[in-house]
Amino acid sequence: MDVTLQEVPLPGTALAEELDQKLLIVLRDGRKLLGVLRSFDQFANLVVEGAVERIIVGEQYGDIPLGLQVIRGENVVLLGRVEDGKDAPEGLTEVSAQAIKDAQNGEKELNKLKSTIRARMDFLDME
Repeated sequence: MDVTLQEVPLPGTALAEELDQKLLIVLRDGRKLLGVLRSFDQFANLVVEGAVERIIVGEQYGDIPLGLQVIRGENVVLLGRVEDGKDAPEGLTEVSAQAIKDAQNGEKELNKLKSTIRARMDFLDME
């Protein structure tokens, strides 16, 4: 009988390989942050240096600088390493922080208008 032993990481050290790496972090509220992981604890609370919030609207994206961030572990949905030189999404155009904020606000207003129109048209739903 051949037995292979596997090295099992100690609890709370699963993120050790990601230290000093650039990560993409998706938060529970849908925001996407990019930055370098500098520290973490047993609750997956993260300290991220040089963080930016990446906002994507249509075929445009922009980064809002946030600086040093402490992110509570319970708010992290997903995180992954970003390859060097591949942090820009393919097929999207980078715009300034103000331009992407304006586009995001425009998108929110459009969605609000659409939901208002749908609510007013509910009487047309005949079952």
